[in-house]
Amino acid sequence: MKILRTILLATALSVTSFAPVHAQWVVFDPQNYVQNLLQAARALQQINNQIQSLQNEAMMLQNMGTNLKSLNMSQLGTMVSALTQISTLMNQGQGIAFNVNATNTAFTQTYPSSYPTGTPQSTLAADALKRWQDTMAAFQQTLQVQAGVAQNVQADTATLSTITNASQGAVGNLQVSQATNQLLALSVKQQLQIQNLMAAQYRATSLDQARNAEAEAQAQSQFSTFLGSNSAYH
Repeated sequence: MKILRTILLATALSVTSFAPVHAQWVVFDPQNYVQNLLQAARALQQINNQIQSLQNEAMMLQNMGTNLKSLNMSQLGTMVSALTQISTLMNQGQGIAFNVNATNTAFTQTYPSSYPTGTPQSTLAADALKRWQDTMAAFQQTLQVQAGVAQNVQADTATLSTITNASQGAVGNLQVSQATNQLLALSVKQQLQIQNLMAAQYRATSLDQARNAEAEAQAQSQFSTFLGSNSAYH
């Protein structure tokens, strides 16, 4: 600052020394000039700081906008549609349905714990036919669910590729979160499919085992009816 003042003072003196005699004298205060110059420099620095602050705020808002930008891609509808198809197949089960109350009622009617002696042969045959039809329907349903799951697995390959590509190209936190949620939804969907498939398979196996057990009870009733009161042997 001392050097600046010295330069300004020398400049002022040189101007006054070489001024024409008839020129009007101008009062020049070097110290005041330096103070004004310093104030202008400070004001300029403040303006620069404000501009930098506004630029930083604009950048922050831009980053916030990027982080809040939506992925604009959702495979949830496709996943729900696939699960709906599997649920439709499960609800089409004939005979013993996937319902607790309905299962208890149908099982009691079709799979009695025993047959009384003298039960007509037509009744035994009709019940045996019903049990066989229920078992075959259960195995058919299992095959249908298996086919539906296999088709969905093939479609899941394309879905997984789409979501993965979207996650890799994500530009903000929201897009990353949305892509992650869709990947988790795909995993849940596959687990639900497996649970439905296992339920259908176990149902068919259980019905087949129950049919075999009921055949033994039916055979025992037929044998007892055949023997009668044993009076024919006396």
